[in-house]
Amino acid sequence: MLQERPSNSILVNTDSYKVSMPQQYPPGTKTVFSYIESRGGRYDQTLFALFQPFLHDVMLRRVTKDDVDYAEKFWAIHGEPFDRARWDYIVDKHYGKLPVRIKAVPEGTVVPTGNVLVTVENTDPKCYWLTTWLETAMLRAVWYPTTVATISWSIKKLIKSYLEKSGDVAGLPFKLHDFGARGVSSNESAALGSAAHLVNFMGTDSPQGIVLLNEYYNAPLETIGFSIPAAEHSTITSWTREGEPNAYGNMIDLFGKKDGLFATVSDSFDIFKACHIWGSLKDKIIQSGATLVIRPDSGDPVSILPKLFHIIETYFGSVKNAKGFKVMNHVRFLWGDGIDEQSIGSILRVLVDVYGWSADNIAFGMGGALLQHCDRDWLKFAMKCSAIEIENADGTTEWRDVYKDPVTDPGKTSKKGRLGLYKNADGTFYTGREDWPENQLELVYEDGELYRDMNLGSVRKNAEV
Repeated sequence: MLQERPSNSILVNTDSYKVSMPQQYPPGTKTVFSYIESRGGRYDQTLFALFQPFLHDVMLRRVTKDDVDYAEKFWAIHGEPFDRARWDYIVDKHYGKLPVRIKAVPEGTVVPTGNVLVTVENTDPKCYWLTTWLETAMLRAVWYPTTVATISWSIKKLIKSYLEKSGDVAGLPFKLHDFGARGVSSNESAALGSAAHLVNFMGTDSPQGIVLLNEYYNAPLETIGFSIPAAEHSTITSWTREGEPNAYGNMIDLFGKKDGLFATVSDSFDIFKACHIWGSLKDKIIQSGATLVIRPDSGDPVSILPKLFHIIETYFGSVKNAKGFKVMNHVRFLWGDGIDEQSIGSILRVLVDVYGWSADNIAFGMGGALLQHCDRDWLKFAMKCSAIEIENADGTTEWRDVYKDPVTDPGKTSKKGRLGLYKNADGTFYTGREDWPENQLELVYEDGELYRDMNLGSVRKNAEV
């Protein structure tokens, strides 16, 4: 039996075939330069975010002799030609620090797809093979949180447009609540995904993201994300169908505090009857000074919500805001089932455009569709080698463009040369050669040292819509 695997060892945090690649490069290869981009997909822009944890956890971790010992045994059993001397060299010559240089766009930056977001190259000619070895872990560290952040950012733009039309934009940070922790594949995914969402919003029931941002982005806990007391079906149905009014009354007694909010799932039995029950508790709610948040959460929201709004309005009334849209008194709604960008758009269109309700009246809870439904192909993320440096037989060196251009799929054509990210006069981004002035990619890591450590406030500022 192999010894316990050293935690986070990059020696086994790669694709199996990468182990056989060092010998495959042309003789005289000194440097391999690669880049990461979104080639397109569901969105025409990406919000780059949450790359920093990878730099801390993987790149700053020094390779040890124990790592090499384990990898040598592991890859021999697995059937790959592991060259131990290459890693012993990194341990002995570089004290276990990975001799590569990584540049990346500032986190929170929104960049059109088809542009370079990250570049990486080796800094020691003997370690030319290391650039490609890192692809598996590095690409994964980019595509997932960036995709989640992009989904969240796109929805933020959508909700903001309806608030600008019908309500108060100040409420935007709490209009999309993260319900995704239970629907992802791992606690690590919950942390990265929920943290990516918190770049755009401040409502979450996934504390893993708060912990991550507090640790890696120097974010005080009181600035990251928030939730409110809420019921679930078990805490309501345990009172029985006949006891539903008592269950709701208990929620008011527990959480009905002045200027507070509490949410109660209300579709356990009959959501329409439930709204009448809430109406019968009107005086108790008003006297508490709190705002009730009703969660309908089943059925077709586009057809159901207008009916529920009408029932609640008959009890609590509403007022017209300065923009001429109705705002309910003492009550708000949150729909948290089956929510995605399309359903949010449909709900807001019917409430605001058809029935004249302000978007202030509703918020959304999004789970699996926010943190789990996406994959790498949503934004067609790829990491490709675009240049290598070769030492010729006569001792001269040259840079050679490297690219793929498959005749069967032009969409997979890759970029050539050493690349950078630049801005046009109008502020739009484009990709060009790295040696041009004013490259927007910043040095974030080189030879075991971290050169950029962003805080959450800066990331959020970059991501403002």
